[in-house]
Amino acid sequence: MNIPSQSNQLPESEKSELTVQRISAEQHSSLRLQIWETPLMRLGSSVLDAFAWEEVMCRRVGAGHLPVAHIWRHPDAFVAGLRDRRLPRAVEAMDVIKGQGTAVCVRPSGGAAVPLNPGIVNVSLILPNPGHAINIHDDFREMASIIAESLTPWSTQAQTGEVQGAFCPGDYDVSVGGLKFCGIAQRRQAKAYIITAFIIVEGQGDRLAAEVRKFYEEASGGIAEGYPEVKHGTMASLQELAGVPSTAAYTASLVRTLRNRYPHAATERVLSVDADDVLRTAEQMKQRYD
Repeated sequence: MNIPSQSNQLPESEKSELTVQRISAEQHSSLRLQIWETPLMRLGSSVLDAFAWEEVMCRRVGAGHLPVAHIWRHPDAFVAGLRDRRLPRAVEAMDVIKGQGTAVCVRPSGGAAVPLNPGIVNVSLILPNPGHAINIHDDFREMASIIAESLTPWSTQAQTGEVQGAFCPGDYDVSVGGLKFCGIAQRRQAKAYIITAFIIVEGQGDRLAAEVRKFYEEASGGIAEGYPEVKHGTMASLQELAGVPSTAAYTASLVRTLRNRYPHAATERVLSVDADDVLRTAEQMKQRYD
């Protein structure tokens, strides 16, 4: 059954076609954003490591580090939401997926279950919040607009608004022709926060939806409410929707968009995070959320 998303998003009544005009361009003109693309993670590696890396980096941004745009992919993973974890047979359902060789974790940000593969690009904006005065709606609009603008070499038809029956539903679903290809969520810390999105670039949306639907069928234990009702014909990849040739092509466009919006953005500096700190954080997240 459809449930409210956990991402503090705007109501359905504010659904509107995305424009590719810059939102508050003067806001970005002086922001020194660092863009960091993690190489495709190894098959069999813990997907929780990516979330732990962002958690550590978010603490650093809160302590004064430059804001970060993080782009990453995992070859084979299934990421459940916090609400999903509370379903009666969630542990058993996740164990079935693990038994197939797929990495599984429960993520700390909002949203619901999402499968990951090499054709899905994840992007996160890690931003400071020293005055505790963020406007999460503006940040969701900004992320949705960045994703739409990055699609313009192939299509200008991106829209924002919940797609009924899609997985990981939310008021800031990004779609083309009524088919969702992107979902957005957020994670807050005391002095910084993360706006994160998954973007289905390659592959078949219906196949991904079937994976998520099967998970809910097993995890729900027969209850009829408390999880998204994932329907056929609601999800698609940008390859299917707009002829985007590859994740590499879309990622290159995404980086160009970020550099255009944030003129002081840098891609040259290597962002190193202590590996032991990431491992400790991953273990803490696993104990808390799994």
